[in-house]
Amino acid sequence: MQGNPDFHAVEQAVHQRLGADDPEGAEALARAALGPSGAGPVPLLAMLGSAVRQQGRIAEAREIQRALVEAVPGNLGLRFDLAETLLLLGEFERGWREYHYRYSLPHTRAIERKVRRPRWDGRRLEGRVLLIHDEQGYGDTFQFLRLVPRAKERSGARVVLEVGPEALPFARRMTGIDAVIPRGQLPPPFDVHCEMMSLPMALGLGLADLPGPLPYLASDPGRRARWRKRLDKLARPLVALVWAGRPSHPNDRNRSMRLADLAPLAGSGATFLAIQMGPAASEAAAPPAGMTLVNLGDAIRDFDDTAAILEAADLLISVDSSPVHLAGALGASAWVLLPFVPDWRWLTAREDSPWYPSLRLFRQPARGDWAAVTARVAGELTVLCRR
Repeated sequence: MQGNPDFHAVEQAVHQRLGADDPEGAEALARAALGPSGAGPVPLLAMLGSAVRQQGRIAEAREIQRALVEAVPGNLGLRFDLAETLLLLGEFERGWREYHYRYSLPHTRAIERKVRRPRWDGRRLEGRVLLIHDEQGYGDTFQFLRLVPRAKERSGARVVLEVGPEALPFARRMTGIDAVIPRGQLPPPFDVHCEMMSLPMALGLGLADLPGPLPYLASDPGRRARWRKRLDKLARPLVALVWAGRPSHPNDRNRSMRLADLAPLAGSGATFLAIQMGPAASEAAAPPAGMTLVNLGDAIRDFDDTAAILEAADLLISVDSSPVHLAGALGASAWVLLPFVPDWRWLTAREDSPWYPSLRLFRQPARGDWAAVTARVAGELTVLCRR
């Protein structure tokens, strides 16, 4: 790919268009600069792939990204981009392999863990110790905890699981794990390790292997009893609400909403439970007109409380967030509101999730079109409330 003195200015302009949420404009600039041959510098081609992907042309983006990886195989950022596109398309075999290159990138360097032991590759390990450790967000941990018992069965090893404090109680209630320790505690001696999100690669996980045994997480019995007693006083159906994810998430501007955006749900007749955490939780103090909203945010101490609420409620309606994964792992019903181009785990063009049979997916028909999503959800919820 030949360089060109004009390409630097084009790259800056394309980058600005992408930052302004204008992938159509970014694509037009990139293609005009690349010309009929389509040849140009790697950064510009990578941004073209991103612009195409953001417009929902996922297969086309895959071909651009695949060509870039073949041309520059040592560029880990390009391999990570390809991984997420392949996984979004359900192409798990290569997707998991490419996902291995997620480390040593600017946004993953902080979570990378240097371990002086080999990474497990799926082989039998009788008589040895396998350390499995979490690495990313809460939802990722809830999603991939399902694979830890499979790893023990496949490896034949003694499995030590290391997780953060938010997932620790759930992991300790699981079966098929020999020891669970909190992140930060010195683990016992081990022979082989594996990041939790590298387990799919080691296990050769395919779509046909999902969802596996369900539910694989359970709430605390004491919390469950207390929340049932408290919520049984409210008129049903009880619908838990989460309208925003973690603000620091790279795609938060596309996946999060405001509580006001959910105003069409107010007339359904449901009693809503605000379980929103973080900065957006303050919006529960001023719910949309006509919405019966009980704000539980201040009473939620941790995910054990969230789990108990989800098991007591009739439904969760949420944007892509950790409570969605928790609901799915518990086998609780949830409707998930997804942006036009969602995170890779939600795949494309389907209303169900192979990961979680209890979930139903509501996708934006066009980029940024939350109004169409909430109108559809409001209609479905009204029907549900009248049953």
